[in-house]
Amino acid sequence: MMTLGLEGKVAVVTGGSSGIGRASAIALAQAGAQVVVSDVMEEEGEKTVHLIHSNGGNALFVKTDVSQAKDVRAMIRKTVETFGSIDCLFNNAGIEGARSSTAACTEDNWDRVMGINLKGVWLCMKYAIPYMREQGHGSIVNMSSIHGLSSGMKGYMPYVTSKHGVIGLTRAAAAEHARLGIRVNAICPGYVQTPLIENNLGVNASQFDDWLQAFVPAGRLGTPEEIANAVVWLCSDASSFVVGHTLAVDGGFLAQ
Repeated sequence: MMTLGLEGKVAVVTGGSSGIGRASAIALAQAGAQVVVSDVMEEEGEKTVHLIHSNGGNALFVKTDVSQAKDVRAMIRKTVETFGSIDCLFNNAGIEGARSSTAACTEDNWDRVMGINLKGVWLCMKYAIPYMREQGHGSIVNMSSIHGLSSGMKGYMPYVTSKHGVIGLTRAAAAEHARLGIRVNAICPGYVQTPLIENNLGVNASQFDDWLQAFVPAGRLGTPEEIANAVVWLCSDASSFVVGHTLAVDGGFLAQ
């Protein structure tokens, strides 16, 4: 039976300074991978590296703006120069952008959200895939959202559009590279416990439990660690026949 062990593997996590990115970087390290943590927030990114080191893992922080090709190219090159390969890539970096409808959205808001959420995913794949092709293997996990499978996040049109785009990009890349030993999949978290979740849902603390019971069949928020567990599985050989898949980890939200 295949295990989730990633001993000897090298994993890159973008947006690894907090939340799902930090939890995933730690989980990948616990599974045995050497981890490159990438983010624009240097202090918090280094904190993630420290947490990995304190648990006996091996990690490196590389400051990277994923919307900038030169940054991404340098980060991927640094990964291979330091650890010798790039076996797993979790394209987690993303932003919500400013709340906006289709007609009211500014060009700057659109460009910023697309630059990080969609172009950033493409750039990381663009520069990682040549190394994976040379190795003959690799696993890429792209961060989408339940709102990449629905239009339910009203008022955040650029975000919803970008997350739908990530799924299309994932499927196209998966079809291109499956025969080369490179698997590309997407993950779609539901509502996960973060400091901003109540603001995004538009409810106050006294309404929160009622909202969860009404709209999330599991009756609670997910945790970053629960998403990280799915990321590790998709990166591991335990999911070796999973290609071009969009995995919802949402407490049943989309099942309704």
